[in-house]
Amino acid sequence: MTRPNILIVMVDQLNGTLFPDGPAAFLHAPNLRALAARSARFANAYTASPLCAPARASFMSGQLPRRTRVYDNAAEFASDIPTYAHHLRRAGYATCLSGKMHFVGPDQLHGFEARLTTDIYPADFGWTPDYRKPGERIDWWYHNLGSVTGAGVAEITNQYEYDDEVAFHAVQWLYDRARGADGRPWCLTVSFTHPHDPYVARRRYWDLYEGAPELAPPEAIPYDDMDPHSRRLMDACDWRAFDITPDHVRRARQGYFANISYIDDRLGEILGVLQATRQEAVVVFVSDHGDMLGERGLWFKMNFFEGSARVPLMIAAPGLAPGRIDTPVSTLDVTPTLAALAGISLDEVAPWTDGQSLLPVAAGAGRGFVPMEYAAEGTVTPMAGLRKGRWKYIACPADPEMLFDLQADPRERVNLAVPGAGAEAALAEFRAEAARRWDLAAYDAEVRASQARRWVVYEALRNGAYFPWDYQPLQKASERYMRNHMDLNVLEESKRFPRGE
Repeated sequence: MTRPNILIVMVDQLNGTLFPDGPAAFLHAPNLRALAARSARFANAYTASPLCAPARASFMSGQLPRRTRVYDNAAEFASDIPTYAHHLRRAGYATCLSGKMHFVGPDQLHGFEARLTTDIYPADFGWTPDYRKPGERIDWWYHNLGSVTGAGVAEITNQYEYDDEVAFHAVQWLYDRARGADGRPWCLTVSFTHPHDPYVARRRYWDLYEGAPELAPPEAIPYDDMDPHSRRLMDACDWRAFDITPDHVRRARQGYFANISYIDDRLGEILGVLQATRQEAVVVFVSDHGDMLGERGLWFKMNFFEGSARVPLMIAAPGLAPGRIDTPVSTLDVTPTLAALAGISLDEVAPWTDGQSLLPVAAGAGRGFVPMEYAAEGTVTPMAGLRKGRWKYIACPADPEMLFDLQADPRERVNLAVPGAGAEAALAEFRAEAARRWDLAAYDAEVRASQARRWVVYEALRNGAYFPWDYQPLQKASERYMRNHMDLNVLEESKRFPRGE
């Protein structure tokens, strides 16, 4: 078969409830809306883990965090775990990453042949949580609510500097493909850090949402009425140190929505290059996890509620009919789906792959239980979640279990995992499935062992001469533009697209 080019556009912390069927009507996102019109739109897609590094390792491998051992934002992603970049590269693809993937450890490629930028986050063990010290805040890197109180306008930020660079290098790479220097099919992953907090946006995007009704603060749950995990997250965010006003909430939401429009512009720029250079590609748009945006009084992610765990997922591909698909699916499913679109067998790793190809789901087949795991900051032991049909189930040995009917209760306010709630049959089904999938006591022991090892290694490696694992992009300056080992006549023609017009 002819293997298709593949463009994956990943964003960071984009709440999937804002993509009920493509971008919500109030979002100023014409490029995302145009992409949605030609895509299979998975309205109920879930992250494998609601935190950056675990989510991304699972997305790239099709494996849950317990398999990848990427439990948190400072856990090494092992080099022997195949990713979609390995599978595609093995089949003859040129594989490239521009942007963030939060690889921890000395392997900073994980199957990518080329990487155009460094990462925005550190690659070492410095952000390791410690279950031995429950309730302790590690202030220098834990989230706090300063992202909410500090929301506002700026023309350049740490994150804008990064994402502008990500887009620039992606565009240049696509132009190079068009000029024919490499005839292989390609897979380019472009991974932005927006709309991740802090909620700071450029004025031209901020002003798009001035006075929007969607800025209104969502209904919060008082701290004392929250479930235990939510209270732990509030404590981890140092909530008592901040007086969050309704105006803070509105401004934070405005900055967040504004940065969705920024991402839309970057997407339009990249897709515009494909069109201008006459390159066809499968296009995947996805986020690693969501953001609560004040719902329930919570911010950021790190839980299994809809705002945190649900993500946008749209795939535009030949043979994949555009339309809305309501069957719950997972970001774990992207790697098997890419393999199916490229005609690649995953039989060799299928027994250790948790994801499933979405091609049958898009054709009307079921998906079964969609699993999630979380074992990072804000927890004291691993948590597990399951979504199937109208139901979502959450289990944690430290907390009461939760069951929600998302059809009747989309805001997840009524926990049906209590006697007399009338959901006994569903509860029994989910309990049985969770028991089949997880030995949470063994999982807890594995996480604690990993954390203890990493604390020792990190402290050792920061003592004395320090050699960073952060990716250092290689710019081959002597192979760019005009140099004396090049024929100027050949060079100018070969770097032109289209030629002879």
